[in-house]
Amino acid sequence: MARKLDYRWRLRQVMAAQGMFQTTDLIEPLAQRGIHLSASQVYRLVVERPERLSLKVLMALLDLLDTTMEELIEPVAASAPARAKRTAGGEQAGIGQLRPKRARITDLDG
Repeated sequence: MARKLDYRWRLRQVMAAQGMFQTTDLIEPLAQRGIHLSASQVYRLVVERPERLSLKVLMALLDLLDTTMEELIEPVAASAPARAKRTAGGEQAGIGQLRPKRARITDLDG
């Protein structure tokens, strides 16, 4: 069975090592390399793990941060999905048949 891989996006850490602590610090250097992103796009690029990334953006980041792909994208083993919790009797734990009941508002004067 093939081993499942995942990755950690380390852009924020690499930026901090270069003395860049605000996401907007990337806007102008990226623009100088022909990558024009809005402040919100750059923010998402820094704080979220991208699922898709243009190779041009990746190469611009590597160039302006003077870093390698291994430092920016750290491969890690994928975590196993959480197993369903079971009770001592073997059935699946949870609220089972317990469900909230809709509240009924009645008129006290009527």
